[in-house]
Amino acid sequence: MAVPVKVLVTGAAGQIAYSLLYSIANGEVFGKEQPVALVLTDIPSRLAVLGGVAMELQDCALELLQGVTVTDCDEVAFRDLDVAVLVGAMPRGEGMASGDHLGANVRMFRSQGQALEAYAKKTVKVLVVGSPANTNCLVAMTSAPSIPRENFSCLTRLGQNQAQAKLGLTLGTGAGTVRNVIVWGNHSDTHYPDVDHASVTRGSRRVGLRQALGDARLLTGDSNMGIQHQGVILKGSGRLSSAMSITSAVCDHLQALCYGTQEGECVSMGVISNGNCYGIPEQLIYSFPVTVQNGRWQIVPGLSVSGATRHRMALSAQELLEEREGALRVLAKSNL
Repeated sequence: MAVPVKVLVTGAAGQIAYSLLYSIANGEVFGKEQPVALVLTDIPSRLAVLGGVAMELQDCALELLQGVTVTDCDEVAFRDLDVAVLVGAMPRGEGMASGDHLGANVRMFRSQGQALEAYAKKTVKVLVVGSPANTNCLVAMTSAPSIPRENFSCLTRLGQNQAQAKLGLTLGTGAGTVRNVIVWGNHSDTHYPDVDHASVTRGSRRVGLRQALGDARLLTGDSNMGIQHQGVILKGSGRLSSAMSITSAVCDHLQALCYGTQEGECVSMGVISNGNCYGIPEQLIYSFPVTVQNGRWQIVPGLSVSGATRHRMALSAQELLEEREGALRVLAKSNL
């Protein structure tokens, strides 16, 4: 049997991780021939819960699961990792100021980035899920300077999946027939789905999405198809979190990194900008359309972008610049 891939999941006592861990352990993410060793970490008060989660995983008798480690110690959690899925983050409580929320997460992801730097393999792939995911990813990345920057990404695939699902329902074809919806920007209210390069399968051929829709009312004005409100709607329905859909997006993201994208296909991924990416400033973790081959992503170059889309992209970039400045102030003030 192959050498196990060592995967860390932070915030592992939470709902999202609980939904995610079985998918990782049963071969859905890394393949049915690839054994996995899981590391679960959370705050000390949640260790008893983690112990129960580990017991459940072991009771599943999964052939590929080669071990489960439960810990609240960074030296144990981050040691020799192949993959780190950073799910845990400080939620924004009712009445909590945005600056306090950002500050708490900056300190958390600074510490996790330093732990990656100290203990993880330099080849480790890091996926940040916890919100604000883009800025949390940037903080972790800059805190681990010896790990290549292209090894860090954040989850924006959920927005792509939500948009494709809504379009598939509108067309009556199902989400699986829709490809290449691009979600630009920050994983926040400013992220923006762009369908100008999307297509849908009709019979044995692919058709441009706008042509297939005919009535383009769904795509006009400032509409972003409501994807930024999905979390609010789910909470209003009595759900505590959108754990199932986030888990699916995490699996999709990791599968793209592991197996690559198909020819002619791009996926939305939060990655580092280089100053020559559709006018987006340098050193921002921003959602771009990427292709992936052999575990390496590349931003799709040269796509035509409408004026309306560029306006929305710029709004999202400005929000991320403001978050970055806020994060830098926290780091300076805290001497981190």
